Amino acid sequence: MSMAGSNGVSITVSDEEECDELGRTRARVRRKRKKPSYRAKSELAQRVIRWLVKYWLFLVFVPATVLLLYEASRVGRKTSPEIDSKHSSERARVEKRPMMNLNRLEPKYRFVHGVRERCLKLLPQEDLEHLDIPVDEGSTGPVNKVLYISERDSLDLEGSTVLSSQFTETTRFNLFTGNQTLDQREKSFKVNETAMVHCGFYSDNGGFKISNEDKNYMERCEVVVSTCAFGGGDDLYQPIGMTGASVRKVCFVAFWDDITLSAQEYAKQTIGEDGFIGKWRIVVVKELPFTDQRLNGKIPKMLSHRLFPHAKYSIWVDSKSQFRRDPLGVLEALLWRSNSILAISEHGARSSVYDEAKAVVNKNKATPEEVEVQLTQYRLDGFPEDKRFNGKKALAEASVIVREHTPLSNLFMCLWFNEVVRFTSRDQLSFPYVLWRLKVPQNIHLFPVCIRKDLVNSMGHIRKARPLIR
Repeated sequence: MSMAGSNGVSITVSDEEECDELGRTRARVRRKRKKPSYRAKSELAQRVIRWLVKYWLFLVFVPATVLLLYEASRVGRKTSPEIDSKHSSERARVEKRPMMNLNRLEPKYRFVHGVRERCLKLLPQEDLEHLDIPVDEGSTGPVNKVLYISERDSLDLEGSTVLSSQFTETTRFNLFTGNQTLDQREKSFKVNETAMVHCGFYSDNGGFKISNEDKNYMERCEVVVSTCAFGGGDDLYQPIGMTGASVRKVCFVAFWDDITLSAQEYAKQTIGEDGFIGKWRIVVVKELPFTDQRLNGKIPKMLSHRLFPHAKYSIWVDSKSQFRRDPLGVLEALLWRSNSILAISEHGARSSVYDEAKAVVNKNKATPEEVEVQLTQYRLDGFPEDKRFNGKKALAEASVIVREHTPLSNLFMCLWFNEVVRFTSRDQLSFPYVLWRLKVPQNIHLFPVCIRKDLVNSMGHIRKARPLIR
């Protein structure tokens, strides 16, 4: 194909070159058409970003205000906001609670000198089935009788009140505890054949009321496993791992108050007509003596000899745990085999009361002021920094207590309870002190943490206990 220029010069262009040139031109045209599209998208994104930057306050606060108004209207429509919010929060916690430890029976093991052995060495199953409660041979220790100070002018032994005393309200002492003076405190640590001590239940008007029906049941118990949940704090876990002999011979008693009763009924834990939920006999206590629910919990924990006057043995289990071993087998392994009157778990982390006191304050378990009052008294009494007992830690964890109800162990628990009332509710701080002051209990068994983990499935506390409002 030929073309003539304006100056008469001929330029020859072949058909192939013309096609190639045309193709390149079209390609260029197509590429140029894409650029405006990218530019439009970029401009749109920039406009969106500028708009968000300009109006972000509006976008954040308007939905938040609407949500706040909606929640306020919901609260206003509730007929019983305290109960509804309490139950809804409890249900949420229960639904979220890990239940992996519940009903586990596998034993715990540890290595001793390179050898793997079971932590809690129970008798074989067939021997457990034939265990009998030892015959009481009477007290052979340094204490033969314990007399309990009360406001009534009468004397009784082991399980009743004995001496009148004037009552004065001081610190947390009240009509349940009596007013133990410092002079009485000092005298209570002097071991005599007949001991005289404050030990709760000071006055008939002191509270911790139990129905006559429940009292009649408790008076028949010879061996008891007990727990308590006051203030709606924890759920009830059924004991497991028992032999038929323990089912027949052991009482299982759980102490509740009305708050816990309401919370458990809401959670579908209903007391039967016979007073039981599963294996637990439920005892609902009226008129708790302390506003501090932790202190109320020390009564069944430490004063089981006052609550079960005819029991020979008791096992205390914190409400955060599920007891998972045969009770008679536990008594044989931790008491009878070693001729002990009390068995309690060592503390897993610390051995010094003073280090424990720092941890208590740091975890907001007690105020620095009340802890300092207790430590100051202990220092004045000469209590050492790192007290050990028979070569083991004297600092106890105290979520499981196994004991024989002898005059000496009963005195020990009364003294421990009085220290908890006088100072802080953290019983770990006062246990080594009482052990040190009493001096005589050589048959107390402080077992390692490994054994405690074999005794119970730890579930942790479910919810915070509600304090009593006077």
